[in-house]
Amino acid sequence: MSHEMEHGTSTGGILANKILWVCIGVCIFILVGFILPTPQSVIEVVEQYGFAEKMGEWEIAHDPVSAARKTMIVLGLIPMAVIFFATEAIPIGLTGLLMPLLAYFLHLLPQKMIGQSMAGDAPLFLLGVLAMGVAVVDVGMHKRLASWILGWTKGFFVPIFVLCISMAVIGSFISAHAMCAFMTPVMAAVYYGAVAANSRGGRLEHDPALAKFLLFSLCFALNVGGVGSPAAGGRNVIMMGFWSEYKVPMDFFTWMKYGLPLVPILGVVVAVYMLVLFGRKIKTKDLTPGLLAIKEETKRMGRMTYPEYVTFGMLLLILVLWIIGGEELGLGGPSLLALLIPVLFRTTDWKKILGGISWDAWFMYCGALTLGALLKESGAALWLAQSFLKILNAVGISSGFGLWVGLSGLSGLITNFMSDAGTTALLGPIVIPMGIMTGVPGEPWAVGLGVAFATSFAHFLIVGTPNNAIVYGLGVYPDTGEKMIHPMDFLKYGFILFILSMLIVWVVGFLVVYNIVGFPEGILETARGVMASGIK
Repeated sequence: MSHEMEHGTSTGGILANKILWVCIGVCIFILVGFILPTPQSVIEVVEQYGFAEKMGEWEIAHDPVSAARKTMIVLGLIPMAVIFFATEAIPIGLTGLLMPLLAYFLHLLPQKMIGQSMAGDAPLFLLGVLAMGVAVVDVGMHKRLASWILGWTKGFFVPIFVLCISMAVIGSFISAHAMCAFMTPVMAAVYYGAVAANSRGGRLEHDPALAKFLLFSLCFALNVGGVGSPAAGGRNVIMMGFWSEYKVPMDFFTWMKYGLPLVPILGVVVAVYMLVLFGRKIKTKDLTPGLLAIKEETKRMGRMTYPEYVTFGMLLLILVLWIIGGEELGLGGPSLLALLIPVLFRTTDWKKILGGISWDAWFMYCGALTLGALLKESGAALWLAQSFLKILNAVGISSGFGLWVGLSGLSGLITNFMSDAGTTALLGPIVIPMGIMTGVPGEPWAVGLGVAFATSFAHFLIVGTPNNAIVYGLGVYPDTGEKMIHPMDFLKYGFILFILSMLIVWVVGFLVVYNIVGFPEGILETARGVMASGIK
């Protein structure tokens, strides 16, 4: 039986009709971008906030009306891209390439800026992380890592809870993307050992439900760890920068008081959700053989070898450079060492690195970054945010718990379409002044934390976070090299978890942690004074 049949992708149905989805996506794009009249509110946004002027300087629009038309084209791109990414109507890497291609031919951004979105710090970071995963697997270090973290566990339930909780906590303090690259091959190896032990008659009987269960448990656990500390991601640091502009800075450990208590709870929620979702579908209910196989193989490997020491040293060096390199090095610069060091020190062959990198996932992510740049630079993201905020005001959710829920929900939705840092950079300058104007004590911190927390929950679109792209790219069956998961699986299994994650933040975070930790006196008055004086 082929993997395609086991995944259900060859059984027909509406999702298998690629031509239909191509037609639907293109028709929506043409309708929104070229046929529907431009709302007056879009024209006002591009004119009032300087987008029209900026497009004029770029020579891609000549007046607010033509600039707003460009914004409408970008708004039409969003549903088409989501449809193509989710259904794989065309190969996912080509969908990614379609974004800069349309940006070039429709003159949506300056040529230089389009190129930067394809070769900036974030794409190079992902490229390095994917190469890092190849190097780690090639020397066998992923097996030692699995033994350290999961080697003492047995059965089915204990390993999953240990995995989800440990990955969520670890993802709060070091690069979740790097951990995802290390651990995805581990999950594939555990899967292979478990199904091999459960197979009979010398024929490997695959269990696709188990494969998805293990990979999504890893991916989602690392995603939710982003709320734990400022070290979890650039979006948290960006939000801290916005608070500093209003003279109400937050330090590392204060953030942890609000965010870290949520992390193990979210890890448990991920484990329980995945067990409920896949429990009845999984045929192999014992992971012990897979874990024992990795432990035995690790024992046979003996002491760490020269390639392992080099690879471990490379990982430490990259991690240190991520921490101390700051803006000068970014994340992409250190990550590229994962392509250089294994080749220079002869631990991994260059061709093996190139062959092991999932270029499909990389092109897809580059396209998502281009789409994010289009949303931000055209004013489309700001128009969507303002439209949502008008709805909140219309239904009377303008302060306190209701405002936190509304703004964090908006942040969570947007972060599935554009980068978490981009989402925070977009919403931070909007939501902090909103919190100040409510007059509720602690509101500047409360709304900012809510928005930043929600950017960790990019569960339901493959383009939402590098973690999703890495799991998709590296998650392959060890015997055939075929993909274990498909882009539509993220929407199918991730959306409900997105809702659950938001509920944990709303109930435990906003109603419990906020009240227990409290907010310092005076931050509202300080921020209000800065805003009133016009200091930005």
